[in-house]
Amino acid sequence: MAKSEAGGGFKIVSDNRQARFTYEILETYEAGVVLLGTEVKSIRAGKVNLRDGYALVRDGEVWLLNVHISPHNMTNQVYNHDPRRTRKLLLHKQEIRKLIGQVEQKGLTLVPLKMYLKGGKVKVSLALGRGKKLYDKREDLKRKQEKRETARLLKDRL
Repeated sequence: MAKSEAGGGFKIVSDNRQARFTYEILETYEAGVVLLGTEVKSIRAGKVNLRDGYALVRDGEVWLLNVHISPHNMTNQVYNHDPRRTRKLLLHKQEIRKLIGQVEQKGLTLVPLKMYLKGGKVKVSLALGRGKKLYDKREDLKRKQEKRETARLLKDRL
């Protein structure tokens, strides 16, 4: 077992870097995920893709859609899971009520940012985000490039 897991910390399995570029992140939530055994094995092996994933609130429950968890290669095909199946997320009722109001009224989106192991359990970091406009994305790229150039100049000076 890794040191980060043994100490009660967490081990990041998958990170959705594209989400921070595409969405303006307003608020984050930690949610548990209802999974099958073969999915857990694949997640521990790091075979997860969050890039196209999103979450919906339906009938007072939160569902994770379009997240690809590759089938486990050591398991019989009969017992393997569908890679893009809809998975239920576990949140407190008051968090779900708050999300319902914000997603429906303000037109915000729920996006998975990270999937990680925490205390032996699989968790997802969900973000409430508003889609960025094209000029916001360009501005972020400019800021990132300027920061890189100043770091390079400071490194050359020293």
